[in-house]
Amino acid sequence: MAARVRGCLIGAVVAGGLAVLVVAVATAVLLRRGGEPPPSPAPSPSPRALRVLEEKRLDERRMELRLRSQALEAETGVRLLLPEGWSKDAGRTWPVLWLLHGGLDGYTAWTAKTDVDRLTRGDDVIVVMPDGGRCGSYSDWWNGGRGGPPRWETYHLKELLPLLEARYRAGPRRAVAGYSMGGQGAMLYAAKGHFKAAASFSGALHILQPGVPQAVMAGTALGCFGTDWRRIWGDPERQRAIWRAHNPYDQVARLRGVRLYVAAGDGDLVEQLANRAARAFAERAREEGIDVRTHFTRGGHNHDTWQRELHRAYPMLLSALR
Repeated sequence: MAARVRGCLIGAVVAGGLAVLVVAVATAVLLRRGGEPPPSPAPSPSPRALRVLEEKRLDERRMELRLRSQALEAETGVRLLLPEGWSKDAGRTWPVLWLLHGGLDGYTAWTAKTDVDRLTRGDDVIVVMPDGGRCGSYSDWWNGGRGGPPRWETYHLKELLPLLEARYRAGPRRAVAGYSMGGQGAMLYAAKGHFKAAASFSGALHILQPGVPQAVMAGTALGCFGTDWRRIWGDPERQRAIWRAHNPYDQVARLRGVRLYVAAGDGDLVEQLANRAARAFAERAREEGIDVRTHFTRGGHNHDTWQRELHRAYPMLLSALR
């Protein structure tokens, strides 16, 4: 029972609130191609934008960084899994796999709750697991039109990515995967042109499906208590263009040339919502002539499911890095 509740809580902020529609109802929160183009080069890092406050080697593979981000106006963390032979002064770079966590989780979740360390051991890649906030939605928040922090997308793509390439021997070949909220983030970041492959596990890939805007309200309330849900993308009607800009379903044409993997289960109510969104996204991609590999199963909205899906998607992600 505890595992089931935990799975529902983790799903609370799928794509800024899709999965929370179920949680909220249950708790009465709601009121009723062709060739593959190379990845985009990273922008030049600015020392003032992102400062390394602490660098700690936890063991032979795990390194943890404590950072001060200008885009977030806050401190944040990132965990790395380093390949054999890695060093900061090596005469080579390594391809990179980014793994994005879901809502109510943090940057240590992938190593704490899955076997990603064992899975990637022996492979010649750097694994990057950044913090994305409890309800960050992998977005630069609208904040009533004022912008400003938190700017998660800017932090990840314009601060962290170039820092890793400048100081930690990360190369230009990149793939990205994520679960729940991180699945949405993986597709949004791939649509920006920085990744050659992207995988979503139980991600909300269509945030404008009926009922989802109301779920964003509940998801933000549960994930970031006291935060106005409209700070993220604004009102879904009056700021419709902003919502579409953060909706993988509406951005699918920008994923042409990216290798795609989409998975979702139907083992619980939360996962059924993610399943609906994933199917809509996959259908839209195929209408655009974009190939997407799908895997729809009986799995639930939990880390056991996401670990299995990472194993299934991993060969595709790895091949995109070679």
